[in-house]
Amino acid sequence: MSASAQSEVQFVARRNEDRGHANHGWLKTFHTFSFAMYQDPRFQKWGTLRVINEDRVEPGEGFGTHGHREFEIFSYIVDGELEHQDSMGNREVLKRGDIQLTSAGTGIRHSEMQHGKNPVHFLQIWTMPQRGGLSPKYYNRHFTDEEKRDVLVPVVAPVGSKGVTETREGDGPTPVQSPVWLFSTILSPGKSVSHRMLRLWKGTQRKAYLHVIQTSSYNKGKASGSLVKVNKDLFLSEGDGSFAQGTEGAEITIENVGDQDAEVLLFDLD
Repeated sequence: MSASAQSEVQFVARRNEDRGHANHGWLKTFHTFSFAMYQDPRFQKWGTLRVINEDRVEPGEGFGTHGHREFEIFSYIVDGELEHQDSMGNREVLKRGDIQLTSAGTGIRHSEMQHGKNPVHFLQIWTMPQRGGLSPKYYNRHFTDEEKRDVLVPVVAPVGSKGVTETREGDGPTPVQSPVWLFSTILSPGKSVSHRMLRLWKGTQRKAYLHVIQTSSYNKGKASGSLVKVNKDLFLSEGDGSFAQGTEGAEITIENVGDQDAEVLLFDLD
């Protein structure tokens, strides 16, 4: 992998074919960071970001009841339906546009099962909380494709940030107990969006991570499908990602240079 820079931002690509991958029949999964049987000392975490798994689960299958603690765990639904149940008494079916976040805190048990007739495609994301010993909580938010069309929408943001409410359901970003923002966009061909890196903690250098979702098809080889250009010379297709690092206010521009929609996630974090 090679690094490129524009202004104060440096990028290192994380290519689709280099991600951890497993095909269990009932589950096809990609791992950006070390997870389960995929372990690589180069990819343990990025700031407070610990897990990005891009999962496809077959009908009638899923992740049975299991426990977590001291992680912020959220699911970003791409396609299909996912049924969530947990030890806090929450039970619901999540669909495209939904983001469900479990703040595991001192400990919870939950299950995530495919629901309906079609496979479910979703991203499972974990971040590390800024302090331990918190009480478990559950949140759900919904963002339409229209809301995300050609703009960067903040879909997850730290508790206490502007526009964030700690209600179970509601408007605005999903609350997270980590210094991380997650933005989502569906970029039309020829369109672009820009983001200036935030400053959450005084005196820290900013980190970011970009991920282009595999919306066209399952592909464990070289990335294909939609194509975006990041700043001057970084090109990413579906399944590709990139680490980024820069100073407060440094600009990241994402342009769709392909011929189909591109669904892109941008994490801004410490």
